[in-house]
Amino acid sequence: MLSSNDVVLEGADLVKEFVQGAVTLQVLGGASITVRAGERIAIVGASGSGKTTLLQLLGGLDLPTRGVVRIAGAAMNQLSDTERGRLRNRAVGFVYQFHHLLPEFTALENVAMPLLVRRASPREARQQAASILSRVGLAQRLEHRPSQLSGGERQRAAVARALVTRPQLVLADEPTGNLDGMNAAQVFELMLELNRELNTSLVIVTHDERLAARLDRVLNLADGVLVQR
Repeated sequence: MLSSNDVVLEGADLVKEFVQGAVTLQVLGGASITVRAGERIAIVGASGSGKTTLLQLLGGLDLPTRGVVRIAGAAMNQLSDTERGRLRNRAVGFVYQFHHLLPEFTALENVAMPLLVRRASPREARQQAASILSRVGLAQRLEHRPSQLSGGERQRAAVARALVTRPQLVLADEPTGNLDGMNAAQVFELMLELNRELNTSLVIVTHDERLAARLDRVLNLADGVLVQR
């Protein structure tokens, strides 16, 4: 178990530029963030300010133009694609606004998948997936495909999939943005509960000010940099 002083994620002076023809568009201009074990951080900012781009860099899904991201102490730009993929699978869970469950697989199969990717036995993967699905209130829905689940159930399954590997860090991009008020509240409470139980750090991009206010810190992304509120 990590102590609360251990740094699980560090983004230092992150710059991200996109070249479109003769034009260079700078989305991030030196954003920095440090996340410690078990910490819960909200990132807010206007539409188009680069929050999703930042989250992709922090999760190692993309590399910055300049600057460095370290996950569990490893610098992402010094790893091969394969090594980055392994580190993501071991240390990071992702939750998006849209659940991204694979439609042809059951809830159980979807949630077991990250464990199978890391070479867990099918039996062990199914057991752990069933356990966490039960934990998020879906014990009766294991064999249902996404099309047979409600919006709130699909998002709870997505949270279960993000947490089944017991990652050090969960990155969530508007995780309740697609849900009605009651389902949004339930999914958010669930994430906080699992954060406390598993000591998983949370970094949540959100437009919901009430949700942001319940986290440990709120960082505002404006003009390409992060400023603590």
